[in-house]
Amino acid sequence: MILLMLLGCPPAEDPAAYGSHGAIAADVRAPLGDVVPFADEEQVEVFERGKNVAMRTFALSDGLGPGFNLTACSNCHERPTVGGAAGLYRNFYLTGKITEDGAFLPAESAGTSGGVIRLYYSGTEEPARPTYDEETDVIAQRNPIPFFGVGLLAELEEAEILKCADPDDRNGDGISGRPNYDRGFVGRFGMKSQTVSIEGFIRGPLRNHLGITSDPLSNEQRALLPVDSSTPQVGWLFQIFPAAWAQAAAPDGPLTDTDAIPDPELSSSDLFDLVSFSMLTAAPPVEPLRTEGERAGQAHFDEIGCADCHLPRINGPRGPLPVYSDLLLHDMGATLADGIQQGEAEGNEFRTQPLWGVSAVGPYLHDGRAATLSAAILLHGGEAQEARDGFAALSTTEQEDLLSFLGTLGGRSQYSPGLQPPGVPLPAAGEWGGPLPGLSALELSSFENGFAAFDRDHSLAEGVGAPRFNGDSCRACHFQPVFGGAGPRDMNVMRHGLLSSAGDFIIPLVGTILHRETALAGSANVPQLEASIFEARQTPHLFGLGLIEAIPEAALVAQADPEDSDGDGISGRLSRVDGDRIGRFGWKAQVPDIAEFVRDAVGAELGMTLEDEPGRVFGRRYDDDAVPDPEMSSGEADALVDYLRLLGPPPRTTPEDAAQAAAGEGHFTQIGCAKCHSPSLEGVPLYSDLLLHQLLPAEAVGIEEASADMWEFRTAPLWGLAKTAPYLHDGRGDTVEQAIAGHAGEAGQSVENWMALSEEERAELLAFLGTL
Repeated sequence: MILLMLLGCPPAEDPAAYGSHGAIAADVRAPLGDVVPFADEEQVEVFERGKNVAMRTFALSDGLGPGFNLTACSNCHERPTVGGAAGLYRNFYLTGKITEDGAFLPAESAGTSGGVIRLYYSGTEEPARPTYDEETDVIAQRNPIPFFGVGLLAELEEAEILKCADPDDRNGDGISGRPNYDRGFVGRFGMKSQTVSIEGFIRGPLRNHLGITSDPLSNEQRALLPVDSSTPQVGWLFQIFPAAWAQAAAPDGPLTDTDAIPDPELSSSDLFDLVSFSMLTAAPPVEPLRTEGERAGQAHFDEIGCADCHLPRINGPRGPLPVYSDLLLHDMGATLADGIQQGEAEGNEFRTQPLWGVSAVGPYLHDGRAATLSAAILLHGGEAQEARDGFAALSTTEQEDLLSFLGTLGGRSQYSPGLQPPGVPLPAAGEWGGPLPGLSALELSSFENGFAAFDRDHSLAEGVGAPRFNGDSCRACHFQPVFGGAGPRDMNVMRHGLLSSAGDFIIPLVGTILHRETALAGSANVPQLEASIFEARQTPHLFGLGLIEAIPEAALVAQADPEDSDGDGISGRLSRVDGDRIGRFGWKAQVPDIAEFVRDAVGAELGMTLEDEPGRVFGRRYDDDAVPDPEMSSGEADALVDYLRLLGPPPRTTPEDAAQAAAGEGHFTQIGCAKCHSPSLEGVPLYSDLLLHQLLPAEAVGIEEASADMWEFRTAPLWGLAKTAPYLHDGRGDTVEQAIAGHAGEAGQSVENWMALSEEERAELLAFLGTL
């Protein structure tokens, strides 16, 4: 029965509905991110466990690092759901060198592994990416690729992929696709088909991007995996596929690192669940062709030659799969060439990217440079030049028909201009991420419009990065536990500077921000060579900013005691910014109000320009890219301001033990925490005085900003504490206990008082903080 199911070719639900491209295997398609329909109850259970592993945020105590780009698998594979792609802000970098004899070598210098550049470091290592010597030849960007249906691709026999190969273009059609190989086996995964094993494709990025180590799965575990011809011990699959495939199942043996956490850092059961989740993720739900335009678009797709590489069907053991790829390498031309050689793939060669699910997984191409499908098509070159020119020669209507046809290849109903799923209601007032209570209908409409602007991804074509940026949307940094929240450690903003021989802080020529990303191909942002100070900045949450903005300046002035006139060791002072305005937002209280906060973020984090506004000094008005200034409209900027002013404060959590939390609140005041973390200002329970305090030890060095010196930081509001880890300005604290212990300077006495509490009293204080 099982053998017949594998070798047979189940008919499509309605073969004619799918046009000339033919039938589709039954029971393999589902909404993006869902489990394959053929999964049994036990496999569904494993799928859900593996999804949880993919969504897990790894802490330093879990082994994150020592070098890392991400803290969770789902941070890179998030669009439109877990297992998908990601925006430009999740691009990563590969680098390498060309030897004298022309061979490509992945760089193995400090901070790289297999050529992957690490953006962050854990522990006490210098928290900045490496510089590169003059011999560095190749720097390339990669945009994350989706995992949908990869288990079905793993089942494909080699012969099915090889039958389309024509490396010498013997048929003279200009298409010379050829396979890549992984340890002697036909590759099928990755931008260059450089990998054959899903297990290997997962373990490598875990090590390279999260610094999380693992051991290979055992043969006993592989025998239980749901689908993967690269591990033929899979029960009945072993009877069908050659035993030689076993060699592709165990990539490289144990993977280790140099941090203090014992290896392997990911348990074998979690790895099994994660691999199984990937294998069991369904193929995208290709739609029947319903309109004349879609049918005409399919005809144009064939006529101009798209189907020569984007092969509509590959025959798998379960039947025809609408992959729209031959999984082979093709020359994509000099414009797209990135110089990275992997296996037998040259720097100008890439795997034909599968088009199933294409509507919901932009941006497109290997580095995400194309915001739209039409832009991606027009950037094709090399073997695809003729098809590209054919698309350019189509009329506007014909191009729209072809794009409509591509829309039927899956994901259209799940498309979002950001990450908010279509049709999902926004949080209500009183919930995390919800609006202020009591808003009018007009105000609620402004909140919703602002939410959409906050979530929307922006593209290079819109002016993101000129050339540097950290995010392509506001939500890119502020999304935990909900949109408008904080950011994980992998969204830290890196600051750097120089210290003169006299001890003075010097701003680098490029500014103090060492951005994550750049809009320049073949380039990566590196520290200024002479920089000696590096400081990570953790993304703060934005809940309740409108309430904070409304606190009268007199209330802030009344709290200040810059000379410590009362002798309590606390000398909080006002932050003064341009125009002698009082700063109240940012780690250094360097921004005076929400409008300037938005302008600052749009310019500094997104790298986009804004219109000049009277009285406003933050933001960028001009840059030197090809996109006309201003790049963001004043209407969109105003929508962002409205959203932040109307975003409600974080809700308080009801404690499990009210008496314990009440006792903890007493300890909070008793040990001196409330001297800076004022429970309320003008009725706003933010637990902050919004003043600058010395919080670094005297021997430390940091970044100066506005009127704050290198040791000073604004008292961080504690509301929202329960769900916005990690903590402190650099995110070094995984736990509240670590955050408390990380205080110094004016808070040193409070730390000593905390250490003097009994174990029971500390538990009470933590219970209270948990209510915030």
